Order: sequence, then structure tokens, then C-alpha cells
Amino acid sequence: MADSVLHRIPVVAGLAYIERVRQLPSTFSATLEAEPENRYNPHAIAVFAGGEKVGYLAPEIARRYPALNGQTCPARRASVSDHETSGIELLLDFSGLTLPAVE
Repeated sequence: MADSVLHRIPVVAGLAYIERVRQLPSTFSATLEAEPENRYNPHAIAVFAGGEKVGYLAPEIARRYPALNGQTCPARRASVSDHETSGIELLLDFSGLTLPAVE
């Protein structure tokens, strides 16, 4: 991933999390937790803020970076233009994380 991309990792959050997402401040810390028992994606990595799940990493990111489990990173609410063009509500900043990719 290019450096600029590492500052803008989208969080996939469906309607089940929208109320939690709307209550988040503009910037916050997010914790990443693997969910190997997830019936839809055995590589799932959930995103938590304030102790509550607010969404997931996109499957292609979670599959490529399983070592993210247990790491914490800066996060922020997406801009209005991000939301209008992609529907993304939250962005993570992975620039300070150790990202050993799985081949």
C-alpha cells in the first residue's frame, strides 16, 4: 500500500453499527480484533471504539494483514465528500502500525 493509502483505511460498517458510529467524536482510537469464528469471513477483523464494535476491515485488507489483531490505531470520521462518494463513515490510520503482509 502506498503511504497516503495507509492514512485512509475504510471501515466497513452496515446499518447494525450506524448509531454507534454517529456517536463517535471526530477523532478517536480504534482497536482491531480478529474474529476467526465469524461465519461469513474467517479472516474478519472487527473495529472497536470505546469498547463497542463499529464495523470491520474490508475483507481484502483483513485477509492480507492478519497481524493487525490486537493493534490500536488512530481513527476519524470520514469527510462529507468521502461519505457522499463511497458511503464510508470511518477511516483508520495504519501509518504507524507494523504491517507484515501475508503472501
